[in-house]
Amino acid sequence: MPKLTETIIQQALEFAYNAGSNSAIELAEKYKKLYPGSKLEQVNALIRWQVANGAAAGFATGLGGLVTLPVTIPANLASVLYIQMRMISAIAIIGGYDPKDDRVKTFAFSCLAGNVVKDALKEIGIEVGKQFVLKNVIEKISEGVFTRINRAVGYGLLAKFGAKGAANLGKMVPLVGGLIGGAMDGVWVVSVGKIAKSLFINDSDFLIETETKQGEEDGISH
Repeated sequence: MPKLTETIIQQALEFAYNAGSNSAIELAEKYKKLYPGSKLEQVNALIRWQVANGAAAGFATGLGGLVTLPVTIPANLASVLYIQMRMISAIAIIGGYDPKDDRVKTFAFSCLAGNVVKDALKEIGIEVGKQFVLKNVIEKISEGVFTRINRAVGYGLLAKFGAKGAANLGKMVPLVGGLIGGAMDGVWVVSVGKIAKSLFINDSDFLIETETKQGEEDGISH
C-alpha cells in the first residue's frame, strides 16, 4: 500500500463521492418509499441499515469493480470512503439537496471530519445549532470557506488513516481475496450519519428530537 498523502486522500474522496452519489439515488428512493411519513425516519433507518449491512455492500458493482480504481488510490481507502459517501449522499438526497452541487459535495466531505464545518462556519459568523438550516446559508458561503473545509477534511482523514496506514484501513474494511469483506466500524458510521443528518435534514421532526435531547442533557448536567 502506498504511503497516504493529502493528495491521495483528496483523490479518493472525489472518486468515492462520484461513485457513492450515483448509487445513493436508488438507496434514498428505497427509504423514501419504506418510510413515507418522515425524513427523520427515513434517515434513521438508512443509518441502521448501514451499520448492520454496510460492509462495502455493492462496492465492487458500485465502483464498476476494482479494475476501475486509479492505481494511486488504495482499495481499502476507496471502499471505506465509498461506503460513507453513499450514505451521506443518500441522506442529502432525502433532505432535498442535489449531490451534483459542488457545495453539497463539500459539506458531504465535512461529515467525515467531525466539527470541521462548525469551526469553519463559526469563523464567518454562522453558528451551527439546533435551528441551523443549511439551505438558508449555503449560497452565502464564500469559495474560500469551502476550500478551507476541503483542506481540513483532507488533513483530518490523513491523521485518521495515515499513522497506521494499511493496518488502520484493514480494520475498517478488510480486503479478502480481491473482494471487499468484513464490517465497517459501526461507531464511525453512526457518528458520520448523525453529522450528515444535522446538516441535511431540516424537517420539524429532527428539530424536535434535537431540542428534546438537548433538554435531557441540560437536565443531566444540572
